Amino acid sequence: MPGIDSLHDSLAMKILNNKNIGIITNQTGVNSQGQSLADIILADSSYHLAAIFSPEHGFYGTIEGGKEISTNIHEKYQCPIFSLYGKNRKPTRQMLQEIDVLLFDIQDIGARFYTYISTMYYAMEAAAENNIPFVVLDRPNPIGGYIVEGPVLKEGLESFVGIKPIPLRHGMTVGELALLFKGEKWYASSSRATLHIIPVSNWSREIVDAGETWINPSPNIGSLETALLYPGMGLLEGTNLSEGRGTKHPFKYMGAPWLNHVVISKELMKLDFDGISIDTVTYIPVDIPGAVVNPKYEGEVCKGLKFDVTDGTKFKSVAFATHVIALTKKVHPVEFQWSSELRIDRMAGNRLFRESIDSGKAAVEVIDIWNGDLAEFKKKREKYLLYH
Repeated sequence: MPGIDSLHDSLAMKILNNKNIGIITNQTGVNSQGQSLADIILADSSYHLAAIFSPEHGFYGTIEGGKEISTNIHEKYQCPIFSLYGKNRKPTRQMLQEIDVLLFDIQDIGARFYTYISTMYYAMEAAAENNIPFVVLDRPNPIGGYIVEGPVLKEGLESFVGIKPIPLRHGMTVGELALLFKGEKWYASSSRATLHIIPVSNWSREIVDAGETWINPSPNIGSLETALLYPGMGLLEGTNLSEGRGTKHPFKYMGAPWLNHVVISKELMKLDFDGISIDTVTYIPVDIPGAVVNPKYEGEVCKGLKFDVTDGTKFKSVAFATHVIALTKKVHPVEFQWSSELRIDRMAGNRLFRESIDSGKAAVEVIDIWNGDLAEFKKKREKYLLYH
């Protein structure tokens, strides 16, 4: 059960009763009965809903990725909805002037470049600077908390798709990440911040499944399978390979008009990768309102691959995507390009990922480069884990 199901327990009531509450949430912030956080607070006279803060994709999760969102007044809740994916990524002092406590409830999917955890980070920092308690209604990491992989973000490459030095697939819940951000003093005034975590009940790290009806956390993450693929296949956004946007199967499809998908498929299948099956496919990316406009190779026939996750407890998406990219570079040294060096470096979290693939290193060598930093991170995160 997610933390929101414990909203009326003694700890939460003590923190929230008779307070002006600002909620950072979207369509995923619902309890086990499907009631939204905003509706629960509005219906309870013990609480006062003072403001809503929305992340990328908006309060209802229907706005395409990367599109800025404006602030407005919500007719039903009669309070402002402040966008944290527009002019401001961090709540301002003016936004917080009527707020006694900030409450965060958004479903993350376990990838560093999924921007909801960056929104949480900036909101935590703003809360600390304004002496406002911060409460996280925790949720399961739907892709599990056991597998941790990928490069740890290097200093100098921080951005909204990589806020602090965590690996690409961090294997933590948002509550655990909040403890990490505060405990490592990674944001201003963290030493005097008040942080409360309302934990998930009946969840353990090896579980791959949120245990609830799937709610799309963003327009292109339409299933648990897509979420499992995303930490790795999301890296394709830093290349000129189509990541399947503009189809009904984003991140399950990849390709390009120039791709020799038959050769790539055969080489990948030789690796006998755990938890994934591979097939060839052709597709034509098109505009999908609310999901993507002007996808790569719009209107062109892409020769590609289709991926099906057969065992989410074993599938390592970042390692797999590294093989996909390195192999494509080897087979297509001229056609394959990075969308920009800065973009792929920020998404991967280091420059060595790009530089090693460009120099012709095999995927296993690229993966070996990040293992040292990854081992250090795993030790660091141990003291912040709430579930076993």
